[in-house]
Amino acid sequence: MKIFYHKKKDYESLGSLSSLAWKRFKKDAFAMGSLVLIIIATITAILGYLITPDSTPYSNDQHLELAAKKMGFSVTMLKIRKGQLSDNTGVFRKMINGKKGDYTFIPIYSWRFEDSYLVTEDCTGDEPNDGTIRKFNLASVVYPLQAEENQIVNKNGILYFTDISGIKNNIPLSELKNTVEKENIVKKTFLLGTDRYGRDMLSQLIIGARVSLSVGFISVIISLVIGILLGALAGFFKGWVDNLIVWFINVVWSIPTLLLVIAITFALGKGFWQVFVAVGLTMWVDVARVVRGQFMSIREKEFVEAGKALGFGNFRIIFKHILPNVMSPVIVISAANFASAILIEAGLSFLGIGVQPPMPSWGTIIKEHYAYIILNSPHLAILPGIAIMLIVLAFMLVGNGLRDALDTRSVSR
Repeated sequence: MKIFYHKKKDYESLGSLSSLAWKRFKKDAFAMGSLVLIIIATITAILGYLITPDSTPYSNDQHLELAAKKMGFSVTMLKIRKGQLSDNTGVFRKMINGKKGDYTFIPIYSWRFEDSYLVTEDCTGDEPNDGTIRKFNLASVVYPLQAEENQIVNKNGILYFTDISGIKNNIPLSELKNTVEKENIVKKTFLLGTDRYGRDMLSQLIIGARVSLSVGFISVIISLVIGILLGALAGFFKGWVDNLIVWFINVVWSIPTLLLVIAITFALGKGFWQVFVAVGLTMWVDVARVVRGQFMSIREKEFVEAGKALGFGNFRIIFKHILPNVMSPVIVISAANFASAILIEAGLSFLGIGVQPPMPSWGTIIKEHYAYIILNSPHLAILPGIAIMLIVLAFMLVGNGLRDALDTRSVSR
């Protein structure tokens, strides 16, 4: 008779179940690459307005004369100081809601100085340009001026004026010209071009990612709370509780998902938070069915009987002993539901019953620009479509990787 002896360190080298699953997951190159993509997209969406070229609320700085420009398009901009105090919005509030700019940006084609004025020709985006000629006092370009006391006096090359805070200024004309030339005339490049309203396309996509990922995250949480609760009760108690919950599941299951989402959206109204609730209330069925099946299997195990013999309450057995053992398939199905939520949100926005303008969403962007596919700017609709495709594919591949990694029948090598 052979006796096998294993040292303690041999068992420790195997690691916990979580570490073994992580090791198996890392071996899947597609799943790891998808996880990295999801992390990058999530960080980008969280930072939001801190990294967008257009940090105004909803990235809604419009220049209609620059509508539907190609990727990499550049234009000269004149920054004119608004007649208001600076917006001292903090970093966190700016990250969440954006920040109103202190300057008005005007696309210009050419410019020159005439005495105390800056003379510009507006950029029309066409060739030949043939834009409107406008004159701006140099002081009003650089400083916020009071509307009532906007009298600017030029004496011997020095401009005298009062700004909006009541401070009287006397600035040499040469200094103002130097400031305008260095700081107020800038070149702006739109890396992904502009949309039909002349807004920065890159900024729209980044803020749209925030909407899509938020809908997926919150919808999955709602579906997990409802699905796990109903599935656990049905699988553990059986009897009339199981029959009632299964009947309810079958009723919801029989209604097409998209139609149910549309009905809930109409009932709750159009908007940002309504989409979260509507999508979440339609995705709990898959979770409930999986949890119910797992509970019906595990409730017959010895450790459950031991818990009952020790006098543990039903809810302690459900949530502390059985539920941790059924989370593996729930995690896998949550990844798939996350992808489905993004697709549903994009579909609702495309139909006009999702998030409402001016809030950008990938589905809304496609809706506004799908006609450009057959025109000269197909990227306006293709780019958000590619974004949806990549993020949905990433979640599906991560779900497949989790399924294989959490499979208790697989052997770590």
